[in-house]
Amino acid sequence: MDSTATDRFDTSRFEASRNRLASLAYRLLGSAADAEDAVQDAFLHWQAADRQRIKVPEAWLTKVVTNLCLDRLRSAQARRERTVGAWLPEPLLDGDPMLGPADTFEQRESVSLAVLTLMERLSPLERAVYLLREAFSHSHAEIAEILDITESASQQHLHRARRRITAARRRGGEVDSASARRIVEEFLAAASSGRTERLVALLTDDATAISDGAGLTETLLRYDTPQRIAAVARAGFKPTPAKRRLAGGTPAIHYALVNGAPAILFVLGDQVVGAVAFDITNGKIATVRGIAAPTRLARLNKAWRQHGPDTPLIAQW
Repeated sequence: MDSTATDRFDTSRFEASRNRLASLAYRLLGSAADAEDAVQDAFLHWQAADRQRIKVPEAWLTKVVTNLCLDRLRSAQARRERTVGAWLPEPLLDGDPMLGPADTFEQRESVSLAVLTLMERLSPLERAVYLLREAFSHSHAEIAEILDITESASQQHLHRARRRITAARRRGGEVDSASARRIVEEFLAAASSGRTERLVALLTDDATAISDGAGLTETLLRYDTPQRIAAVARAGFKPTPAKRRLAGGTPAIHYALVNGAPAILFVLGDQVVGAVAFDITNGKIATVRGIAAPTRLARLNKAWRQHGPDTPLIAQW
């Protein structure tokens, strides 16, 4: 095989792993843009490597991507961004290959906005061990090789990660799709009509709401009582000329799944200008996340433009 044919063959081997690598990088970083950069950096490492000496390409690439992501998580810039209170995971539309494996509850949960947020409480190593084990089913021996640690250390990191996530996680099991949609539609109807009591009734007693303020604020906006969330939702979902000017027109509101969770999207033409995602626990809304910063919606927008048309919940907001 000549060098050109070898390069094509080796490139095809990398491309066969691209979606899996991107899914791992996204789970580690919580950012689709950063995940794409990490995978591209891994490709450059792959091209520069003596590939004839790489016995198991998938394992080698997993190690490279994981360590590239750990370097990003440990960087001074990442620490600043994630500690000033302005960080949220980047939402992905259902069906995006970057969401990766979703056969088990653990795999689906590991890519939820809730768990991606909770993983900010973990050290980079704990985060890597947790994901490699829970989402990608690597053995502790394999994780030890990927991270250059001992098997015992891998087990300890996993134990700490599970304990921290379990302590902070809201339990309630997976909600069926029909019930999730009904609850979100009721929330939208109550917010649009200003029915505060109905909004409060749809929320858990310890519900929280988080908004990036459309990227116009340096820190996230947080609300932590059902009454306050209801007041903010009632005000936020009421259409006004000022809001339409900010959106650039009169958007439609669509129902969608984002990171496996029910969501509503504000869509202007073929552009998503805002997303509101919901965590539902025991038949009530536990968390509301409002995301409208254009940089956080870039990949979701790309996926939406390839999305088949559906009937909006509200045709003109």
